[in-house]
Amino acid sequence: MKKIDIVSGALLIIGGLNWGLVAVANFDLVATIFGLNFGQTNVATRIIYGLVGLAAVYRSPSCGRCPRGGAPAATRWRPDRTQTPPRAPSPGQGVRGGPTPPDGASR
Repeated sequence: MKKIDIVSGALLIIGGLNWGLVAVANFDLVATIFGLNFGQTNVATRIIYGLVGLAAVYRSPSCGRCPRGGAPAATRWRPDRTQTPPRAPSPGQGVRGGPTPPDGASR
């Protein structure tokens, strides 16, 4: 795993926890760490908030590939390339495998 992936993951956790605290307890952890009251910002807090936002932008394209259960993406199961894909129904079968009704007939 790349260092940027670890840092962006940590920033997303920090941002998520901070927003959760804002919603549940009306408490801004980042502002408190820098000695500010809720809603106040300074250069340091804006840098933190900006880095959290950049981490979200960096990680958002990979959300579909996020490993489940902590397994790296390279070790997850993939179907064998020799397996045949699912077959489409034959012309005499409907979508669910039953007979196709004659043209103009309703079910």
